[in-house]
Amino acid sequence: MEQKISKINKKLQKKLDKERYEHTIGVMYTASALAMCHNANVEQALLAGLLHDCAKCIPNDKKIKLCRKYRLEVSDVERSNPSLLHAKLGAYLARKKYHVEDYEVLCAIKSHTTGKPAMTLLEKIIYIADYIEPGRGELPNMPEVRRLAFHNIDECLYRMLEDTLKYLKNRKLPIDEMTEKTYHYYKTTQGEQED
Repeated sequence: MEQKISKINKKLQKKLDKERYEHTIGVMYTASALAMCHNANVEQALLAGLLHDCAKCIPNDKKIKLCRKYRLEVSDVERSNPSLLHAKLGAYLARKKYHVEDYEVLCAIKSHTTGKPAMTLLEKIIYIADYIEPGRGELPNMPEVRRLAFHNIDECLYRMLEDTLKYLKNRKLPIDEMTEKTYHYYKTTQGEQED
């Protein structure tokens, strides 16, 4: 696995700009730390973290064309904000171009932007690592979210989703339906735990 990660790392360095590559390395190591903390598979976390943004630097118009070419569904929100497509396109490219066959890794890449209800532990780890990696600029409640990531992963997820929706609504930005579904799912499960 170490050899595979090293080989993918070299390829990605050529495909991503400097800032995106540094973010990717930050996510990869944050994901591995979260995996160790929560008894998840560290190799899967490293691989998913490394590849989570493999399609991010593709220009938006090309993302749409590639989704059409590969028959990946594009929602109205994704059409108006093509940057969101990098997750599903990234999962496709991880399988086709980087030869990743691990279904859990591909699912974690695919859901790392919007989340989804009932995420697996690996999906939660990648979603959270992308948000909290050390190079990420300060977002609302970041110190608390980072603390929760290592103590209560579901509460962390809920707080992140809540903050993300507030941020998007305050700036009148389009909200993907899946992000709202994910938020409501974790709001319900967190509410049940608090009772």
